Amino acid sequence: MKIYTKKGDKGQTQLIGKRVEKTNERVEAYGTVDELNSFIGVAVSLMKKTNFTDIQTELLTIQHELFDLGGDLANVTENKEWTLKEASITRLENKIDEYWEEAPPLKKFILPGGEPAASYLHVCRTVARRAERLTSAIHDEHDMPPAALPYLNRLSDFFFAASRAVNHRSGTEDILYERGKDVFN
Repeated sequence: MKIYTKKGDKGQTQLIGKRVEKTNERVEAYGTVDELNSFIGVAVSLMKKTNFTDIQTELLTIQHELFDLGGDLANVTENKEWTLKEASITRLENKIDEYWEEAPPLKKFILPGGEPAASYLHVCRTVARRAERLTSAIHDEHDMPPAALPYLNRLSDFFFAASRAVNHRSGTEDILYERGKDVFN
């Protein structure tokens, strides 16, 4: 079996249920979810220390959920059952709280950076925000999984908390935004 089909050579691709232009907003949304999944893979590959196994395990779970979400976003058939579930949001919230407690309290904004894995988790945070915006843009006009927007919203918070936990476990301080005033009390 060949990997190329030549079916997309004229700027179209197949959703689950119909053929659309590659510029279709659903294609943009699930493509961004796929991009996010790839950046998570980079972050995981940079976590060489054994004190990150819990974060690596969580990131693998998220990668599977993002694959599910991409399938949900690509599905335009009637009477579908969504793959991404509300339980994933609750699990993310628990992990956010857990990782947030590890790092010192914030009083100023921080810049993306620190350990390479933490830096990539910041990239994941920003790509998750873009995926959320793109999904939100199609949410009003199309049938969407109810968990999609809350999940993507929590996911960016998860990446922020996880990046801080990675830096803290590595003994690397977050990079403070120097020109800012105290913003958190």
